[in-house]
Amino acid sequence: MKNLLLLFGGQSTEHEVSCRSVLTVAKAVNREKYRPLFVGITKTGEWIPVENTGKIEDNSWREGKRRAALLPDAALKSLVFMEEDGSFHLEKVDIVFPVLHGKGGEDGTVQGLLELAEIPYVGCGVLSSAISMDKVSTKLAVEKTLTKQGVRQANYIALRHSEWKKEKRREEICVDVERDLHFPVFVKPSNAGSSCGVSKAENKEELLKAVDFALTVDRRVLIEECIKGRELECAVFSGIPGEVKASSVGEIKAAAEFYDYDAKYNNPNSQTDINPDLPEGIEERIQKAAKSVFLAVDGFSLSRVDFFFTGEEIVFNEINTMPGFTSISMYPMLFQKAGWNIEELVENLISSAENRPT
Repeated sequence: MKNLLLLFGGQSTEHEVSCRSVLTVAKAVNREKYRPLFVGITKTGEWIPVENTGKIEDNSWREGKRRAALLPDAALKSLVFMEEDGSFHLEKVDIVFPVLHGKGGEDGTVQGLLELAEIPYVGCGVLSSAISMDKVSTKLAVEKTLTKQGVRQANYIALRHSEWKKEKRREEICVDVERDLHFPVFVKPSNAGSSCGVSKAENKEELLKAVDFALTVDRRVLIEECIKGRELECAVFSGIPGEVKASSVGEIKAAAEFYDYDAKYNNPNSQTDINPDLPEGIEERIQKAAKSVFLAVDGFSLSRVDFFFTGEEIVFNEINTMPGFTSISMYPMLFQKAGWNIEELVENLISSAENRPT
C-alpha cells in the first residue's frame, strides 16, 4: 500500500475552497491501494498533520499542536512529523496530491519542492503552474496557438506597481485604456485565483480605485477589455505525456455581474450547466482550443480551460491548473458526464503522477 499525501488549505485567498476540495478527493481515494496522509497548511503557513477528515469538516484541524514538514531530500522522500514533546519521526511519501488552489499551491512553488524531493505528484509541473497562475504570462504564452485556432484573447494592458506609483505614467495608462480598450474594463491582479481582487471599472475614477485594489493582491495588474458573452469551460486530462483528453463543454451562469469568488462559492443562484445549448461546431472548437492552450503552457495531468462565447467568436479567458473539486465544481462534473465517476477520476489523476514527463 502506498502512502498518499493530501496537502490542503494554503496561504492563498482560496484557502477555504481547498479545504472543501480535499474532502471530495479524500472520499474518492481507493483505500485498498493508498493510505492517505493529510497535512493542512494554515493561512499563516503552519503545516499541521490531520488525523482524519472529520477534523477538516469541523475546522478543528487548525488547532493541532503537532507540525509536519516535507523534506526536499530526494533520498528520504519523507515527511517529518514533530510531536508536542519535541520528538519527531519520518514517514515515507510515495505520491502527493496537492489539493491547493491559488498562490503557494497552484503557482509552481509546492511543485518545485516536490521536484527537489523527487516525489511523484498530481497536477501540472513547475513551469506550467507558474505560467498559468500569472494572467499576463498566460496571455503571452498562448497567443500564437490561439491565433492558429481562430480564437482570440481579450485585448489588455499590463502594468507594474512601480509604474502606477508615477503620476505621469498613471495618467498615460488611463488615456490608453480609454482609447484602446474603452470602458467598461475589468481590472485583475495578474497573479491570483478565483477572481480575487477583480473589479469592473466603468470610468476613470473607478479604474483608479480598481487598480489600487488589485495592487493589494499582486504587484502586477491586468486591465482587460470587457467581453460580453457566455462563460464556457472545458476540462482536460493528460495521464500520458502528449496525450490530452478534453471533456464536453459546460456553462457558468453567474448570479453576479461577473463570476467572482462570492458568486462561485457563496451565491446559491449561480448555476453550472453541463449540457449547454451551443451552435453547431462551437463545442468542438473549444475542445480543440482547450487542448492547445494546455499543451502551449506545457500542461500535464489536469487543468480547466475557460472561454467566452459572444455569439460570433470564441474568446479565451484563463487556464486553472488545479481546478476546484467541490460539490459544485465544473471539473469533476464534466468528467462524470464523460463516463468517469469521481472515484475513477481521482484514480486516474493519482496514476498520472507516476507518468510525469521528465
